[in-house]
Amino acid sequence: MATDPWGVDDGYHDIGGHWHATSPQTRRAIHVCMGVDDAAVGPGDEDAVRVVYPGAPVVWPAPGELRLEDGGTLRVGGQLPADLPLGYHEFRPSSGEGRTLVVAAPKECLEPRRAWGWAVQLYAARSRESWGIGDLADLRRIGRWSAGLGAGLVQVNPLGTAAPVLPQHASPYYPSSRRFLNPLYLRVEEVPGAERLGPALERLAAAGRALSADRHIDRDAVFRLKQEALRQIWAGFTADDDFDRFCREQGAELDRFAAYAALAALHGGDWRAWPAGYHDPEAPPVRALAREHPREIGYHKWLQWLLDRQLAAAAEALPLVQDLPIGVDPGGADAWVWQGLLAEDCTIGAPPDAFNPLGQDWNLPPLVPHKLRAAGYRPLVETVRAALRRAAGLRIDHVMGLFRLYWIPRGFGPAGGAYVRYRPDELLAIIALESRRAGAFVVGEDLGTVEPCVREQLAARRVLSFRVLWFEERSPSACPELAMAAVTTHDLPTVAGLWSGDDLAEQRALGFQADAAMLGLRRHLAELVGLGDDAAVAEVIARTYRRLGEAPCLILAAALEDAVAVAERPNMPGTTSQRPNWCLALPGGIEALEAGALARDIAAALGRTHERKGTQPFAS
Repeated sequence: MATDPWGVDDGYHDIGGHWHATSPQTRRAIHVCMGVDDAAVGPGDEDAVRVVYPGAPVVWPAPGELRLEDGGTLRVGGQLPADLPLGYHEFRPSSGEGRTLVVAAPKECLEPRRAWGWAVQLYAARSRESWGIGDLADLRRIGRWSAGLGAGLVQVNPLGTAAPVLPQHASPYYPSSRRFLNPLYLRVEEVPGAERLGPALERLAAAGRALSADRHIDRDAVFRLKQEALRQIWAGFTADDDFDRFCREQGAELDRFAAYAALAALHGGDWRAWPAGYHDPEAPPVRALAREHPREIGYHKWLQWLLDRQLAAAAEALPLVQDLPIGVDPGGADAWVWQGLLAEDCTIGAPPDAFNPLGQDWNLPPLVPHKLRAAGYRPLVETVRAALRRAAGLRIDHVMGLFRLYWIPRGFGPAGGAYVRYRPDELLAIIALESRRAGAFVVGEDLGTVEPCVREQLAARRVLSFRVLWFEERSPSACPELAMAAVTTHDLPTVAGLWSGDDLAEQRALGFQADAAMLGLRRHLAELVGLGDDAAVAEVIARTYRRLGEAPCLILAAALEDAVAVAERPNMPGTTSQRPNWCLALPGGIEALEAGALARDIAAALGRTHERKGTQPFAS
């Protein structure tokens, strides 16, 4: 397969093996989105980044000085030393021309010990104490309950923040920032100083808990109540050494995020619609904002400190596996900071396939490969590091994006896109380095159109594959060990939805033509569990997870929706306003989970499997 100098592929083979050529119009539109001319020979930045693996001398083409990440320096002649410390270093040639980022990385990510755990959509996992949405105290409770069932981890949906405005965006995979957390997940009563509100807190808490009477999660109502409470608590906040230390640690990244949040509160969540003077994060009006409104800037920093504290408490209950979305809201905080690295008028998605015949457009702007590389991959480093701050593992959504992404120029539609290449050797080296530094393992969600070389390269880096029973043609026992295995995902049917036919009925009502694919999955499930069509849903779910337990994979994940036999999937790809995606709470809340027999049956099936393999449960 040929690729042009800017990384645009000549075409691709779909999941059925059919070739789709990239049209000249698509190629030209992508080049325009990248800000390059068709006639240009290429980015010419080969020396911008170099990956080295300590342990053997590395031949170096030019003399100069290597500035180490810790501040030290080394004179470089014809080679780099074999004992170069792991990290991000900068080489400056004696000629004075150019700079090279030297990524000294381990060859492999950390490999986990064997474990099973629940895959949790936190917003949906409410308790009687919740204010209409699952929060970090609920996550801590789930962790303690799961540990009692023998689980070794909890996988949680992306916790990145939406813009701090109304309406609140529901999808956790469309964050304003992947580096900072969503204040909707705060348990207000556990915020230091909350008790000083007295009757006001009681009133707000009662209103928040009343929201849970409706299974539909009203994020806007939650936002209003929690912001009213948190603003009042902040008004009485004076100082805290731990808060000051957190702000110093987070540094300029937190400063810029707080500036975005303050400006969003004034001018709306989309920075592209702000007054022109605020478009550049380094512009004088933005710097003046911090000087003139320190309490407002401080408020948004304080929220992130609170979130970090509560997330740390949840991680102490049971190790967490965080989930990393593939992109960010084009009008949000991260896009504001990195706007110069993003492709304008292009989005990423997926080409048409059997489950999504029209393809998918995720409305997320792609990072331009050569611009990202010239920036020393700072967006990737900062994002992965933030996701791993309180995590024992990281699931990278659509991990194929480390190799290539499907770009869709505006107006072309998903069928008119093309794949654009990145530098997987460099990106995977950064992932491995951050994995080792955090002491966390990495899972790559490798579903869909996957090139043959991708899984080989991920396995060589000890990045776990992600295997879903719906798509495994062979027995679960044939799955690879270096993998996380699950029955389903947030974008696919639950066991109850598939077995009962409710999921297919919903797709038909929405106008989707997915009968052949869904009926095939239903037949596959029947063969998997060996039960007749009249079998009860609870028995089908229990049997399904017993089959999952046969998989030799290092990590097994059980969907919390299956533990209470929920028929609706969290998200139906290809829908927005037609369906309440990401907005349905688990019926009965955490209390129903804790009291239900089905959750215990699933835990027993997965726990016995790991005991038979004679390994210790996962621990961070």
